[in-house]
Amino acid sequence: MNNYRMDMELKTVLVTGAASGIGEACAIRFAREGFSLILNGRNLSRLDALKQLLTEKYGAKVVLLPFDVRDGAAARDAIDSLPDAWKSIDVLINNAGLVLGLDKEYETAPDDWDVMIDTNVKGILTLTRLVTPGMIGRGRGHVINIGSIAGDAAYAGGSVYCATKAAVKALSDGLRIDLVNTPLRVTNVKPGMVETEFSITRFRGDKERANKVYAGLKPLTGADVAEVVMFAVSAPPHVQIAEVLVMPTSQATATVVNYEL
Repeated sequence: MNNYRMDMELKTVLVTGAASGIGEACAIRFAREGFSLILNGRNLSRLDALKQLLTEKYGAKVVLLPFDVRDGAAARDAIDSLPDAWKSIDVLINNAGLVLGLDKEYETAPDDWDVMIDTNVKGILTLTRLVTPGMIGRGRGHVINIGSIAGDAAYAGGSVYCATKAAVKALSDGLRIDLVNTPLRVTNVKPGMVETEFSITRFRGDKERANKVYAGLKPLTGADVAEVVMFAVSAPPHVQIAEVLVMPTSQATATVVNYEL
C-alpha cells in the first residue's frame, strides 16, 4: 500500500473532531492502514456517513463517540462507555479545534473566548487526561496534537486563537517532558493554510468570504496534514517526531503568502 513502517502493536486510534476537515482525513488515512477507529465529533449524521464509508471501502472497525470536547463529563462518560475491546487506545489525535471571527482582542466577545479556549485548550487537556494513563499502563501509545502555525506568532485579528495554539505547543512540550521516562511519544503538528471548513466557521457560515482566503494559491488539504500525522505515527519506536510545521509552498509565515492573481 505504501512505504510506511507500521508498528503493528498500534491498533486503535481515537480522533476528535472527525466529522470534517483534518480529522475526517486522518480517519480515512488510518482506516487505509487497518487501524480500528474511534471517531468523535458533534455532528452525528456526518459521523454516521464517515463510518459507512470507512466500513464499506476499507473494512474498518469503527465506533462513534458523539460529544463536544468542551463537555468534560460527557467526554468521561463516552470514554467509559467503550467496550473493553476498544479501551486500549494506542493513538490519540487531538484534532478538535476552531476559530471565531477576526476581531481585535479588546473587541472580541467573551463568549467567543470561552468557545475557543474550551475547545482548543481544555478539550486537549480533557482527552489527554482520560486516555494517556491507559497508554502508560500498557507501555505504548502516541499523542498527536493538531496545533497551528498561529501558535508561533500572533497575527491581526487572531490573538485569542493564536494564544490557544501557543498553549497547544506548551501542552505538547510539557506532556513530552512528563512522558520522557515512558515509551510514549508526543507530536505537535502545526499546519499553515489548510482549505477545510476552518474559515467557514471563522466567518460564521459565510462561504463566499471564506473562499477568498484561499483564492490565488494552492492551500494544503486535510489529506496533506493526515499524511504528516501518519508519518509521525509510523516512525520507528525510538524516533519521536516532536513537532512539524507544514505549509503550502506559497506560504512562508502565518502572514507572508504569495497570492498569484
